[in-house]
Parts: sequence; structure tokens; C-alpha cells
Amino acid sequence: MESEDKKQEDLIEYFLSRANCGKKDIRSYSPLTLAYIGDAVYDLLIRTEKVSHGNCPVKQYHKRVSGIVNAKAQAELMHMILPELTDEERDVYKRGRNANSKTKAKNATTGNYHRATGLEALIGYLYLTKQYERITDLILIGRRKMEEQGEADRRKEHR
Repeated sequence: MESEDKKQEDLIEYFLSRANCGKKDIRSYSPLTLAYIGDAVYDLLIRTEKVSHGNCPVKQYHKRVSGIVNAKAQAELMHMILPELTDEERDVYKRGRNANSKTKAKNATTGNYHRATGLEALIGYLYLTKQYERITDLILIGRRKMEEQGEADRRKEHR
């Protein structure tokens, strides 16, 4: 039986071949282009995770997803995974974080918005280079660290 990564890769490759998309040099993509696709990939992964927990009203899905897919939460996730990044990944993140976007942050600080854009650029880069396992590992590491930090903060409050 094929692995999930292989099935995912097959879907993507199948679509790209049918849509007559040629191979491009990922290094030539702007950081905002990487962030554009990374935003969609991250959103799809989180939505898929929430839907996999079972059926519920769409409004509840939206509430659960929007608590994770927002600039503040993504900036916090990025903070948690930054020590885990390779030099190449860190460079992609910095290019995304430092990119001049015409879009203004809404419901987020400028700093959080830029860090979230850096995370999205990193996810976009990893996605386009087919490093699906690395995307998964980084997201799960970051979320685990965020949970541990939250538990430590709660313990401090109860003292």
C-alpha cells in the first residue's frame, strides 16, 4: 500500500502535469510568492486536521482553525521552531519576514505579521521542494513546544 506522502505527491504531480505546468526554479520565486502558497498549504493542513476529528458545524471548524491560522499564533509557532531550522530554512524565513508587502496587518502587530509571513514563506518553500515530512515535523514540534509553554505558564499562575 502506498504511503500518504506518495499519494499526496501523486495528486500534486498529477494536477501539475494535467494543467501543463512546467518545472520552475524555486529559488527564483519571490518570498511573497512563497508566502502566498505557504499560507494556503498551512491553512489546508490545519483545516484537514480539524475535519479529521469528526463532523461538526462549519462555524465550529472556523473557530478552531482561526485560533491557529492567524498572524499571532503563526508568529508564536515560528518563535518555537526557529532553533530547529537549518541555515537554508532560516534564510528562507528571513527573506519572507523581511519582504516588503503592500498588505497591512489586520488584527495583528506589524512584527507578528512579518514573522507569520516568514513562516508562510518557509512552508511554501518546503512545499514546492516537496519536503512534506519536514513541514509536518516543524509544525508538530512548534505546536508541542507551544503546549508545553502554555502548561508552564498556567502552573506559574497557580502558585
